[in-house]
Parts: sequence; C-alpha cells; structure tokens
Amino acid sequence: MFMLHKDFKPWIPVKKDELQKIMDRPVVRTSLLKEEVIIESYTMVKREKDWFLIVRGTKGEEGIAPCSSRAEYLYLLLERFLRVTLGRDARDLEAILNQIYVTDINYKIQGLAYWCCISWIEAAILDMLSRSAGVCVTELLGRRLRGELEMYVASGNRHTTPEEEVEILQAGVDRTGVKAVKFKLGGRMSRNADSLEGRTEGLLHLARRHFGEDFIIHVDGNGSFDARKGIEIGRIAESENVYFYEEPCPFDDLWSTKEVADALEVPLAFGEQETSLRRFAWIVENNAAQVLQPDLQYTGGFIQCIKVARMAAAAGIPVTPHVSGGFSSYNALIFGAVIPNIGHYHEYKGYGSLEKEGYLKIKDGKVEIPKGIGFGIDFSHWTKEGCQEILKVSN
Repeated sequence: MFMLHKDFKPWIPVKKDELQKIMDRPVVRTSLLKEEVIIESYTMVKREKDWFLIVRGTKGEEGIAPCSSRAEYLYLLLERFLRVTLGRDARDLEAILNQIYVTDINYKIQGLAYWCCISWIEAAILDMLSRSAGVCVTELLGRRLRGELEMYVASGNRHTTPEEEVEILQAGVDRTGVKAVKFKLGGRMSRNADSLEGRTEGLLHLARRHFGEDFIIHVDGNGSFDARKGIEIGRIAESENVYFYEEPCPFDDLWSTKEVADALEVPLAFGEQETSLRRFAWIVENNAAQVLQPDLQYTGGFIQCIKVARMAAAAGIPVTPHVSGGFSSYNALIFGAVIPNIGHYHEYKGYGSLEKEGYLKIKDGKVEIPKGIGFGIDFSHWTKEGCQEILKVSN
C-alpha cells in the first residue's frame, strides 16, 4: 500500500489571474543599489573544461558567471544577446532581459539554446550587482532562509543491470552519507522501450529490498513512456513507496503528464526541460505535477525559476530544481537558500572544480551554502590565468 511522504501537502487550487500576477511581480531587490552600474563589456573565457562569462561596468565593477559546456556551441548566439545590454544600467536587469527577448524578434529562438544564454547573462550581472552592493546575491533575490541543503545521489545509468545499479548507488551513499537516491527508468524518450528487458521493474523491486523500507527513493523516467505505460510503471513505483516519480512522459506532452498524475497517488515531478512560465502556470493550475523542477540554466536563470517557485508555493507545491551538471550546478544551492517552498532532497552530481579545490563538500549527506559577497565564491580564481579568450563584446 502506497504511503505518501509527510513532505507533501494537499494541492491548493490557484486561478490563472493569480498566477499571472505572480509572473508579473519583480524579483530582484534593486533598492539595495543606490548608484547606477553601467554595463561596459563582456568577456567569455574557457579554462580546461570550464567556461565563464565576465561582465564589467564603467567604474571597474565586475561579475563572473560559470557557464556549462554548452557554451561551446552557443557563444555566437550569446554574443547577439550581449550587445543588447551594453550601456544599460544593470539595476534594470529584469527590463534588460525582457528587451533581449523582443529585440530582433529573438523570442523566435526558443528552448534550451535561448534560455541557457539568458541564464549566464543574468548570473554574471547578478554577481556584479551584489558585489557592488557588498552583499551576497541571496539578498538581491530575497533573503537567505537556510544555510545547507540535504542531497540525494543521482545515477544517470540506463544500461546497468538492476544488481549493478544498486551496487553503484550504494557506493554513492557510502561516499556521501546521503539518505536518498534516484535512478533511471525506461530507455529515455524511448516510446515505452526499456533500456534492458525487465530492467525497470526489476530495479524498482531490488532497490527497495536493498535499501530498506525507510530509505528515500526517487525515480526518473526521462520521458520514456506514454500515459498508459507511465501509469503502469507508476503503480509498480507506488508498490515500492517511491518518494516521487519524475517525468514519466515526454516533457512537451502536458496532457499525458496530467493523465498520469491524475491516475496515481505518488507525487509526479516535472519541469527540468520546461522553459515557459506560462506552461509552468498551466501545470500548477491543473495540478498536473506535485513537484516542480525548473533548471537554473534551461529555464532561464534565477528570475524565471523564482517565479516558478512562487507559483508553486501558491498551490502548496514544493520545488526541487533540476541540476544539469558541471560547475554551474552551484547555482542550485543559491536558489535553494532563498525559496520558502524548497523540496527536502536535492540532486547531487558533484561541483566540478569547486569541489576538487575544496570550496564545496558534501558531509553527512548535506552541502553548506556559501554566504560571502556575490555568489559566495570568488570565481576570478579560475579566470585570471591559463584561460583562452573565446569572446569579447564592448561598445
């Protein structure tokens, strides 16, 4: 018999007009900055596998944003967007980002390619603004509500046997001290095909037997199933009391997503590849998911993701951001510090150079959120030496 975890509360109906008001409400607390911060130039650099965007102001102000490896094929698109911001007062960040959207009909460029670029621009400017104000970026985004987040170990494997996968997950638990895991189901956007015959059902049963009744298990379909199969697998997941069931249906099939959510008791998680605030609003309004998972890159940055979290909060829905990996996974920690309705467990994929060089570490399944000026860590350590300049934009 399925037992809903106590972390989840009943859904609260929210009307479309209220959700629109939430989307329209500003996020960044610009009142903390009394003097203008004029954007003068940008530089994108690469150091080994890490990419960074550096913004500079006319008075020597500077901000740095780690980017993902997708910058390797998106930097030319990024350059197009950066030019819109030159000469603008960075305090008008939300208006600047809206201007990028409408300039030269940039809104016709949709999806990950557009919103990853926007997230890097936003993060660099936020770092510059918060350093100019002498505060942690959490103060610009609201206020710091917590100092650490509890993690789960996530596996991206699909072609392991159930026995191999449980062994890999256990090693992650032993290494990090977490009390929760997540593993993949199905074949990834595979139209009901499993990656190995019988793997999904076998892994669900074996993982519960191995980790015990009280251990937290999340599962992720990555769009592998249609509604019928998604419900079938969901009922097996319920029989093993999983914590949540992530993206059983293709991410752009909102109707099937809702059909699965309506048929099951286990909370359905959704949103890692969603880029539209209006589609997130539809999910909230229709109770089509019980956990929202915006990605701090794919969804377009902090402003977009905080608006998603606000809509979710109005409906009593927790938010557990998706982590796309690499250096920029750090942003999910900052997000988690300021969101009232943040979920209990968060995806741990490591923090690349930040972890290797001792700036972040996981202990007893938890990660402390840095609280220094800017993003809490001085990223210039990685951008001063041994870097290749990829892009330079200025007036």
